[in-house]
Amino acid sequence: MRRIALTAALIVLTASPALAQSFEGNWGCRDADAAKAGMLTIYGGVYGFASTIVGDTSSGTGTITGYQDGVAFNDGGLKDARGIQAGRIVSDANAGIAIQLETATAAVMLCTPR
Repeated sequence: MRRIALTAALIVLTASPALAQSFEGNWGCRDADAAKAGMLTIYGGVYGFASTIVGDTSSGTGTITGYQDGVAFNDGGLKDARGIQAGRIVSDANAGIAIQLETATAAVMLCTPR
């Protein structure tokens, strides 16, 4: 019985880093009106955002802190220009998984894998 419990604990511990990395990659983002808002790329502790609007100050790079259910935006254009504080992993009917970008008061963008 102890072996089974130990094995299960080891599997959970080794799988959790992989689950925490599910936010990494390229994401196509849409705003509240379902219009294309830009492209979000997340790798390691950094992100890049390219807005579809020319001259948009939210375009650029910044740092993030990864969590099991998403990321926190530490700095950069998305936080400074748009007030986005978090990206939460949510389920999406079409893409299966998505990142919902949120300010302190509302969800403002939905990003699906590209």
